[in-house]
Amino acid sequence: MSACAHNGLIMQKAIPALFMRGGTSRGPFFLESDLPADTAARDRVLLAVMGSPDPRQIDGLGGAHPLTSKVGIVRRGTAPGVDVEFLFAQLQPDRDTVDTTPNCGNMLAAVVPFAIERGLVLPQGDETTVRVLTRNTGMQCDITVRTPMTPEGRRVSYEGDARIDGVPGRSAPITINFLDTAGSVCSGLLPTGRVLDTVRVEPGEGEDFEAFDIEVTCIDNGMPLVMFRAADLGRSGYETPAELNADAPLKARIEALRLRASELMGLGDVRSRNYPKMTMVSEPRAGGSISTRCFIPHVCHEAIGVLAAVTVGTACVLEGSVTQGIARMPEGARKTVSIEHPSGEFSVELELDPDDDQTVSRAALLRTARLIMRGEVMVPASAYPETR
Repeated sequence: MSACAHNGLIMQKAIPALFMRGGTSRGPFFLESDLPADTAARDRVLLAVMGSPDPRQIDGLGGAHPLTSKVGIVRRGTAPGVDVEFLFAQLQPDRDTVDTTPNCGNMLAAVVPFAIERGLVLPQGDETTVRVLTRNTGMQCDITVRTPMTPEGRRVSYEGDARIDGVPGRSAPITINFLDTAGSVCSGLLPTGRVLDTVRVEPGEGEDFEAFDIEVTCIDNGMPLVMFRAADLGRSGYETPAELNADAPLKARIEALRLRASELMGLGDVRSRNYPKMTMVSEPRAGGSISTRCFIPHVCHEAIGVLAAVTVGTACVLEGSVTQGIARMPEGARKTVSIEHPSGEFSVELELDPDDDQTVSRAALLRTARLIMRGEVMVPASAYPETR
């Protein structure tokens, strides 16, 4: 880390960073050693980097949306068998919060390219597979990227024929094989102990809606979700994100449901948390398995998060969940679940335990990533206690 000085006064700090797209998200990635070791100081730096709190994030790298207000922090593996460790940080455009409790499967797609670019791991051949530990929840996965030989040696390839909905063009494929995602934040896959719950939602002070009962599936296979049928809240489930974001009465009921369901899931008061995510489901209408509208948690996602997709797919294979009767599922123990979302579809490959058809033994998917910029991000020296 370096600092700019003027007349003996340190004016700004320069922090090495790679700005990367991972899946349908993007943000700066840092080596852990390049950030302050103290958590509070680190968070001040990240807020300054992203320009939060400000709806436009005009004074930082944030993109004025939760999907572009994300940060990756990476270090060499310290746990047995782990090559690289990843800490995900979710920031918000208009809040001064830095949340490191949830996972992000999209930003996860950029971790191995970053680690190779920064020399944390060496390419193994035409493909390189790296064991990654997500420190937020203890989840491990094997990530495979292409590393062809070039005149400068083996390098990460970002160009290829793979495409994912929500990202223009085509890129090199990145395969993520999740090893154990059940109960990433909650106590288990089904934190209430049931695949289906009926929740009574009462209006709070100042809330203008009538009390209602609704069936939900509370589930965590990489991301805590509260899933419910769109029809049960009087919606089709095919509304656009803009229509849903403008639907204040619906959003008030969804947030009240989120707060009530989180108690049943053992998550406590989640007013300041980015989870559980809220997911409306309906019958597919574009040849997929299920149609979704996912709130993250207060803004409707233009697509769907990686781990939310894994969790939705898992619910689709569980007998008796809210998806029963509306999901269209293939036969066999290994199922490719096509999850429709506002900007396309997301396919997840799930494999059921041969001894227990209610247990998912494997979840895998394809993502892409790209290095957008390398260099140093400048933050005010006031973000660092030692330079004040």
